[in-house]
Amino acid sequence: MAALPDIATVKRYLPWVVASALFMEQLDSTIINTAVPTMAESLNVTPLSLKSVVTSYIVSLAVCIPASGWMADRFGTRRVFSVAVGIFTISSILCGLAINAPMLVATRILQGIGAAMMMPVGRLTIVRTFAKSELLMAMNFVIIPALIGPMLGPTIGGLIVHWLSWRVIFFVNVPVGIAALVLIRRYMPDYRDQKARPLDLVGLVLFGAGAALLSWLLEVFGEHEIDPTSAAILLGISLCLLAAFGWHARESAHPLLRLALFKVRTFRVSVVGGFITRLGIGGLPFLLPLLYQLGLGLPAWQSGLLMMPTAMAAMGMKFFSVRVLRRFGFRQVLVVNTVMSGLAICAFSLVTPATPIALIICMGLAQGFFNSLQFTSINSMAYADIEPRDSSMAATIASTLQQMSLGFGLACGSLITGWYLAGLPQTDAVAVSSALHRAFLTLGGLTIVSSLSFWTLRASDGENVSRGAAAPQVDAG
Repeated sequence: MAALPDIATVKRYLPWVVASALFMEQLDSTIINTAVPTMAESLNVTPLSLKSVVTSYIVSLAVCIPASGWMADRFGTRRVFSVAVGIFTISSILCGLAINAPMLVATRILQGIGAAMMMPVGRLTIVRTFAKSELLMAMNFVIIPALIGPMLGPTIGGLIVHWLSWRVIFFVNVPVGIAALVLIRRYMPDYRDQKARPLDLVGLVLFGAGAALLSWLLEVFGEHEIDPTSAAILLGISLCLLAAFGWHARESAHPLLRLALFKVRTFRVSVVGGFITRLGIGGLPFLLPLLYQLGLGLPAWQSGLLMMPTAMAAMGMKFFSVRVLRRFGFRQVLVVNTVMSGLAICAFSLVTPATPIALIICMGLAQGFFNSLQFTSINSMAYADIEPRDSSMAATIASTLQQMSLGFGLACGSLITGWYLAGLPQTDAVAVSSALHRAFLTLGGLTIVSSLSFWTLRASDGENVSRGAAAPQVDAG
């Protein structure tokens, strides 16, 4: 590997390295959603049968993310991140060249494996490179791809399918991946643990199986015919597997995920509170296009363009979020901003065909601002009181639950809308609009309720990150 330049240069370019990889990952989680009907026609299968193309990617992420921290400690962040981006880029090409549905599913699984290593390893490298007083600025930059990727995915996918072949969807990431590999070689530090812990195979099997089954169940529920008894049995099995993992993790000397880190208040509130918040916010990339297309009667490409203001606002907020957090602190910002995010979601329940487009754009801008500030705060506060020796494990836990919450958020939005639709035909615009309006109110209410988790913070929590102040004595309570 080439020698790295000075630390100032590394700090300047490292956020770009991580952000480019995370953008690929987040974009790919939603970009094919609008292309499924076209892909199904090209591969001579039914659109419903291609649901596995979406779920296979999400399931492989849930299974493989927990092992990424161990791999980084064992083989080094530079090597693992390079391999992850390489696997993701190559598998993207293979997805675009797939000749049948089974090959497409297999390559999507491979793509998910590469993506699973990128998020936690990239985040770990940022945490180890930047001092805690600099961490907010770095995280503020890196979080942008995670916000705009799911929003841009349906837009880009819809435009590509409208004008080009669906295969181009998978080739979009190739130049980004190549650029990322060049940047990794020049600017990615190589951190590793000289005394790497052994891999917890039992924990990997228990957690991987439980998380995969739960993710699959939530993704397919409402899309396939599955009777309540079977669904209940599968849900029970997945919860038992996850409970067994929890017991195993407490007893193991080297657990796959060290649950004892949840004793650190700032980490616990960030991860758990962020998980609940994403259940509400995570449904928007799925529900908003439905509102615009079915409720307002807009074509797919115009619907996609209405998602752009949210992405633009998310990028714009990065110029203000650091100053806001320095002025008010994590506790006050998260309590107030979570409520504002929930109210912004509820506001979409008022959108009808008579609503001016300018007002819809303003609502999207507001949602983007609040979401950006929310996740910048959550992701940076998580490491405020984490010791350097625990940063790898903390990054793995945070990335695992973040990915699961985003997937669950999409499923939650779908399930709630289906519940309110109550079996009415999806061609009935009035019924669909009514169901979507009530879904927005439900998800917004859930987001507002999640603000209660941030009341447990103290005013001084995270000051070493938000204000560069000396960290107070850490309270594990």
